[in-house]
This record gives sequence, C-alpha cells and structure tokens, in this order.
Amino acid sequence: MGGVAALARAAGHRVTGCDRNVYPPMSTQLRELGIDIHEGVDAGQLAINPDCVVVGNVMSRGFDVVEAMLNDGRRYTSGPQWLAENVLHDRHVIAVAGTHGKTTTASMLAWILEDAGLSPGFLIGGIPANFGTSARFGESNYFVVEADEYDTAFFDKRAKFVHYRPRTVVLNNLEFDHADIYKDMDAILWQFHQLLRMVPGDGQIIANGHDADIEKLFAMGCWTPVQTFGTADDTDWVARFGDNVERHIGVRSPSGTAAETRWNMGGFHNLENALAAIAAAVSVGVPFRSAVDAMSRFEGVKRRMERTATVANIAIYDDFAHHPTAIRKAIASVRRRYPGQRVVVAIEPRSNTMKLGVHNDTLADSLAAADLIWMYRPSDIGEAFVDSLQPLGKKLSLHSDYDDLVSAMSRKVLSGDQVIFMSNGGFGSARQTLTALLQRTRGS
Repeated sequence: MGGVAALARAAGHRVTGCDRNVYPPMSTQLRELGIDIHEGVDAGQLAINPDCVVVGNVMSRGFDVVEAMLNDGRRYTSGPQWLAENVLHDRHVIAVAGTHGKTTTASMLAWILEDAGLSPGFLIGGIPANFGTSARFGESNYFVVEADEYDTAFFDKRAKFVHYRPRTVVLNNLEFDHADIYKDMDAILWQFHQLLRMVPGDGQIIANGHDADIEKLFAMGCWTPVQTFGTADDTDWVARFGDNVERHIGVRSPSGTAAETRWNMGGFHNLENALAAIAAAVSVGVPFRSAVDAMSRFEGVKRRMERTATVANIAIYDDFAHHPTAIRKAIASVRRRYPGQRVVVAIEPRSNTMKLGVHNDTLADSLAAADLIWMYRPSDIGEAFVDSLQPLGKKLSLHSDYDDLVSAMSRKVLSGDQVIFMSNGGFGSARQTLTALLQRTRGS
C-alpha cells in the first residue's frame, strides 16, 4: 500500500493514508514523498473529504475509518484494483509470484531492466537499494510487480495478483502460507490457477523446475510457454556458485550459452531468485550477458539480509524472514558465507500463520542451525508454540519484553558473530537498540 501511495503521488494526486503501526523504511519513504501519515484507524482522516479511498487488506469491518467510509457513501476501491486501472492497463506487466523470494526477485528484475536502459516501472514490497524507493511509474512499457497471493480487501477476497493481468509471470516456489486466509494448499493452488488463466498464449512463464506444487499447478491447466530454472542440469536455465563462499555465480541459458559474474549477495535461494530475474529479463529482450552482468551491480533490498551495522566486529543484519523455509535458508546462507563464525538469531513471530500454530512442527528445525536464538514471545501466542521450541534446548532464550531481550543479547554476543534480526514488523526497535548499546559499551 505504501508503494501504491507513492505511485498515486507520482501521478499528481494529493495522497494521505493511515495505518495502525507505521515504521521505517516505508514510513521514511512516504514522508520524503510528502505523503501525510495518520497513525490510527479512526475516522478523523476522512475529514479532508477525499475523492477516493484506497483500502488495504488489513482494514476490515468494524474499524472506525471503514464504517465511516461506508456510511458516508464514499467512493472506494482496493489497492490492486486502483493499480490495475490507473497504472497497469496498457503496460507489459511482469508479475513475480510465489511464497518466498518475491521482493528480492522483483528488485533484481527491475534493476536488470534499468541497467539495460529500459527504465521500468515497478511496485515492490520492499525498497531495492539500487532505487531507494519501492515504487515508480517508469518511462517504458515494462512494469514489474510483486504479485502477492494474499486477499485483496475486505470486500474482495480474491488474491491480489488476479487484478494485474500479467504478460510475463515468474513462479519462484509454492508452499502453504497465509493460514488465516487459505485452509489448505489446494486453496492456494486454485488462486494461482486463476493467475495462469490470465496469462496470454504469447506471453511467458518462468517457473522453478524443482517445485512439486508448481508441477501440480501446471497440471490444472497452462496455456502459456514455460521455461524452468534451477541449480541442477535438468532445467532450461541453470545457475551455479563459482566458489565456496558464493562470491561468483555462473549462469547457463536454454541455448547453452554461459556467463558468469561476481555479486554481493549469497545463498542458494538468492541464486535461484537471480536466475529467475535473469530469465524474465531475457524473455523481454535484455541480452543474456548484459542481464548476468547487471547482477554484479545489484545492491540488495532493505530488510532482506541487510547488513545495518558492524560494531566491535559484530555484524548486525535486518531480515524479513518469518516463514520456517525462509528462516532456514537465511541461516544457512550466512553460515556458508562466513564459515567459522557464530550465527546468532533474534526472531519476532508476527505472522498470522505463525500465531495460528501452523508452523509449530517446523519452526524449531528451521532455527536449529543457529548457535544462539533469542525469541520474542508476543502475548497472543499460546503454550503450544512455546512447547514446540523445546528441541532447541539451551540455545533458545524466550523474552516477553524487547528491552530484556536486547539486554540479554548484549551480554552474550562476541566479536565475529553474525547477528540476524528476523521479523516482518518493527521488532520493537530491538535491532537499533542493540546496535546503540554495543556502540556505547564496546565502541565502534
């Protein structure tokens, strides 16, 4: 929704908005764009008599601002619908979809197109460092959108991505998520099936070639050419690391042409993200070697394993990981990149799926490779969640107060540690607090 607000502002509209919790980096970006933020969901923000209210999917019946909007008979729409009608309707839309890696892949793809001189528009659920903004109109026909399967709005329970009508689709992976919206994997597959129904026959689908659920999806019907990608030799697009510490990548195209480059990322999940982005860029005309070379200049995404500080040789990262698969891959990536160093994790479980207990059977295993774990326990998570973490033993420390968690961490972290804060929210500014505390007590 922050990105939609940025696009509306770029189109010349006066834009304001509200949310229950507003925190960086999005709050910073919006204020820099001159977008006023009303913190809270009361009806007060409607006093400006807006021409249209764009409703995000966290708003529901019973919220004061929603009830006032309906009672006053105001014109309203959803974010995806506004985007489709005002930005995407005459563009070549490249939609990046899947459970994991959407933000990073979409950011990589937008950068490859930019590096090739195509000046794409984009809407991404994070802030790519190369651009410093999560959204822009762009100057070409191409528009990259992070295509989320979450529902659209309280009045439209379809997946967001059905509004986008893409010509090119990237399918990174499929896994059960959003348990507050979908009852099982079949329900998720059905939504993705609706997406595939909208992709034209002369379009292109770039799909993970090693995902069983994507195979099930295609079995439901596919009317568009598909190219697969992966890290084994049985896919159309193949990528490998060129060294043990993942500083170089090599890519092979479907024609057998190979190219390699140095990059600043790491992890097999990011290697797959990059491969998907390269394949999608080539499908719309970017030369293969140019697409690969562009990855050497990709600077990452804020809050996606973003190194925010180094204090007394302690590296501190901000990461959006909040699903067991993403958590496990993030830890593995850092461990491979910094062999011999301790990997220390602080995690805040915030997603509705996590709170519903869907991941209780897999969360402990996803964290097992970390050396030490500090877990913030929200008040609305039950004992079953805590019990599921017992296999982690003494490496786990549970806290119901952010300051207590930070204080405990500050006494245990050592020089050389790689410290990862994992949350899809603000984590009570725990990362910033630890950084300041270490700077004060251990120096720079």
